[in-house]
Amino acid sequence: MAALRIQSDWSRALRDEGEAWLSCRCPGKPTLYGSVTRRGLSSEGIPDIAASEGFLVQEVTKKSILISCPHENVSTKFLAPYTTFSRIHQKSITCLDISSGGGLGVSTSTDGTMKIWQAANGEIRRLLEGHVYDVNCCRFFPSGLVVLSGGMDAQLKIWSAEDASCVVTFKGHKGGILDTAIVDRGRNVLSCSRDGTARLWDCGKSACLGVIADCGSPVNGIAVGTADDSLNLGTPENPPSEREIGTEGKILLLAREDKKLQGVGLQSRQPVFLFVGSDAFNCCTFLSSTYILAGTQDGNIYQLDVRNTNAPIQVIHRSGAPVLSLLPYQDGFIASQGDGTCFILQQDLDYVLDLTEADCDPMYKVASWEKEIYTCCRDGIVRRYQLSDL
Repeated sequence: MAALRIQSDWSRALRDEGEAWLSCRCPGKPTLYGSVTRRGLSSEGIPDIAASEGFLVQEVTKKSILISCPHENVSTKFLAPYTTFSRIHQKSITCLDISSGGGLGVSTSTDGTMKIWQAANGEIRRLLEGHVYDVNCCRFFPSGLVVLSGGMDAQLKIWSAEDASCVVTFKGHKGGILDTAIVDRGRNVLSCSRDGTARLWDCGKSACLGVIADCGSPVNGIAVGTADDSLNLGTPENPPSEREIGTEGKILLLAREDKKLQGVGLQSRQPVFLFVGSDAFNCCTFLSSTYILAGTQDGNIYQLDVRNTNAPIQVIHRSGAPVLSLLPYQDGFIASQGDGTCFILQQDLDYVLDLTEADCDPMYKVASWEKEIYTCCRDGIVRRYQLSDL
């Protein structure tokens, strides 16, 4: 698909210097270049902006600009952040999540810290200390009061968001933990690791309930979802433990370093499908009980139907940069990539929504709460976008 790009600090450029560059790249064709220029302000304080030949400015607000390239039949709405938080961490922010009520954020950084902060203003509330080396991933439990984290120390930890105490530590992985997932309300949780395994854990007993998959290759990302009724998830070889809560009827997706996307019956531990992609898979998610997405190191986003994974429904490719995170959003999804792009595709929109200002720094993770989107980046900044601005 064709990709429209704009200068990352376009909102500042149009305010200060009056011009920002544009490009439109379509695979197999020469890139089109142009610019947008500010001509003045309307009586409502909205910039009056015109585009160079080959591009059209269709709509402008204080925080967004909708531009089309008629030659490639592509339109993109570029959205500037509503606010940015630059003081939460000192270095690159590798993961973040927002609590179910939207009040709190949690994030991890290469500065070796994991912090809980106010989602509205970035004010730090708690420092979560206990992992050795870097913390790779963090997420809130559905309650919004508890945090799950995984680190390079091969440990999985559960924390109280209220007093920052570490209430459970799980040990069993032989390599750094790369991603986690929570089953239903969180009596059981899942993790995947560089050691090639995905494990199921019992939070109440602080125990491993089993190895769900042993892939022989690092598992970069996982996602758990309810499977379509028509899908055969297999039968467990042994009766499941009474400590397994909510695993029946679920499928676990594994995004593997060896270019494979695997589906496994969570309760049965039996393989359901294996799809081979173009490069290492970095991340995966469910759009529904039928449709899944997975992103690769070479910039492909595969949409698959779990009932028939022989061929993808579609492959979305906007750039060759690694796809680093995927998040279902309304009737579409949000994707972030290693070149600083973060975009939203929705069925009811005839344009792509591009979240701007990361300026070629990898955008590692995206989290959402209602109409607010939060992103974290190598530049150490958390950006908060308000889709209600649209």
